[in-house]
Amino acid sequence: VQLQASAGGLVQAEDSLRLSCTTSERTFNSYAAGWFRQAPGKEREFVATISWNGAIRDYAGSVKGRFTISRDNAKNSVYLQMNSLKPEDTAVYYCAAGVRGAAVSASVYQYWGQGTLVTVSS
Repeated sequence: VQLQASAGGLVQAEDSLRLSCTTSERTFNSYAAGWFRQAPGKEREFVATISWNGAIRDYAGSVKGRFTISRDNAKNSVYLQMNSLKPEDTAVYYCAAGVRGAAVSASVYQYWGQGTLVTVSS
């Protein structure tokens, strides 16, 4: 399964940005999906996850209330809407998919996108 993330970009604090992650894999609608990020000099961390049907969603505490994960299985896509961005959100963002349920642990996901850089200036 190849996952293709949309381009990130340079935004200012308090701006919004939506990332998307798309695949041509038709069975994507049976996979849970997640977003992770890795800031410079830091380890990769969990951001958000969503179950195959969207019924279960979970967020890292640092983004809860600001970020929203969603998916459109008809388009084989998962999205991360990021609002009220902060400089500390600057990171390379990765989408991931896995056959197990929605999870916060990166080890659960079998498939990963290439990562996209989001830079938030103050």
